[in-house]
Amino acid sequence: MFRALGLGHIDPAKEAFIFVNTDGSDERVTLGELYENSNRMAGALIANNIGKGDAFAIVMRNHPEFLYAMFAALTIGAVAVPIDPRSKGDKLAYQIKNSRAKGILVSAEFLGNIKEIFNRIKNTRLIGVVYKRHHDLQPSPDFPDIQGVLSSQSPELPGEVLDLDLKRPSQIIYTSGTTGDPKGVVLRAERFMLYGMLASIWDYKDDDIPYTGLSLTHGNAQAVTVFPSLAKGIKAVIGERFTKSKIWDICRKYSCTTFSLLGGMMMGIYSEPHRPDDKDNPVRVVISAGTPQAIWREFEQRFNVKIHEWYGAVEGGFAHNPPGECPIGSFGKPPEGIYEMKIVREDDSECEPGEIGELIFRPVQGKAEVEYYGNKKASKEKTRGGWQRSGDMCHRDEDGCFYFDFRKGGGLRRQGDFILPEYIEKILSEQPEVTDVCVYGIPAESGAPGESDIVAAVVPSEGKEINIKRMFSVLADSLEKNAVPSYIQVVDEIPKTASEKNLDRILREEFRKDAPNVYRYGDFI
Repeated sequence: MFRALGLGHIDPAKEAFIFVNTDGSDERVTLGELYENSNRMAGALIANNIGKGDAFAIVMRNHPEFLYAMFAALTIGAVAVPIDPRSKGDKLAYQIKNSRAKGILVSAEFLGNIKEIFNRIKNTRLIGVVYKRHHDLQPSPDFPDIQGVLSSQSPELPGEVLDLDLKRPSQIIYTSGTTGDPKGVVLRAERFMLYGMLASIWDYKDDDIPYTGLSLTHGNAQAVTVFPSLAKGIKAVIGERFTKSKIWDICRKYSCTTFSLLGGMMMGIYSEPHRPDDKDNPVRVVISAGTPQAIWREFEQRFNVKIHEWYGAVEGGFAHNPPGECPIGSFGKPPEGIYEMKIVREDDSECEPGEIGELIFRPVQGKAEVEYYGNKKASKEKTRGGWQRSGDMCHRDEDGCFYFDFRKGGGLRRQGDFILPEYIEKILSEQPEVTDVCVYGIPAESGAPGESDIVAAVVPSEGKEINIKRMFSVLADSLEKNAVPSYIQVVDEIPKTASEKNLDRILREEFRKDAPNVYRYGDFI
């Protein structure tokens, strides 16, 4: 496993990962412990009749056992299926059944979700339950405690260990399923090698300490933190979950010099109250995918960091904008000689600079390949004509720098104007009584095709109430008339995907014009 990642000889005593729990405690894992416990996990999988080509699900937040399971799959040729642990009911059952998972590893806090669907996944056995002291949950005699399972296994490589075949499936990662059932993207072992090579793209130094609070069920945490850190031979810090109010404190405590974000997370951090020590942190670079242009420069200045912007998807494709290479707002260019990208119209003719179209890409050598597990039709459509269809509407400038505009079929248009939600979100996030925000569209009351009325969903800061009249007044004073939201929706939380993207679909489903938590602009201004 380690030789395959280019590590060669390893120092077993060297600290590889620090897992930071939500209560502030941590678990430290050396390279030797990572190796031995991955072997123990491999033995546990084999004992549960899971071997080459067999799938098993991982349902937990970021814990060491997650990595042990992922590396165990590589060791024995099994297929790990990381599932967003917040998945419940139909969505959870669908992913387990669709992937044909023969077993499940689950942390105790999500065991109840598994129990609820036991009768729907009868062919899937429970391999083990991960108990953490800070969760205050006692082991159940009805289910195997993973610590006991692992302690019964040898730290040596199991007899069934296989030579690493880079073309062998190693993971199935499910898309967020914001518009329907999630699709399982099959990742082959070679993907881990590519992730390891990204250490040079991120320009990691020998003394860097990367941090991530993104779920290990998402490709970002693996591509920016786990595998590049291992390949570079540097320590990484992994949070049990993303906490916007504690991210700087964690980086200070563990001397983290870089961390990874997705755009929605950045707006959340930016919405936190200003602190005198905002600039006093060890972070030099934030590696971000989807930085809102409206706060890009302000974020850098407030926290004294540089932003390394990038674009990618679990299906494939990559572009990046190291600090200063492309203008603010651009996700950069694809690596020369590796990927080619272009913006096309509906007939696949290439757009002119500044013209919005769909972003498509392919490897310089060969053609785009995407495998959605058990869905040949979707796989074929995704790579029509040998190009991967991103579904992202983008444009490029005269210098070949690319910019994201909106998702295909999405975007907010109002009375003919295209509205960028991030500018509305920036204003709201700067209000002291707001701790999170999501701006989305609903069908326009006018009935105009393709037009939207704008809704701003806001979460009140702890102990504070939203002054709706003042909020509408601030928006009206700060925005063009067409950009002022028609409604403010006050909610307890903004639902998120595993990649911390706002699930506006759920907010939209809950929205009612006459609901007590919904306020109309015309009633206050």
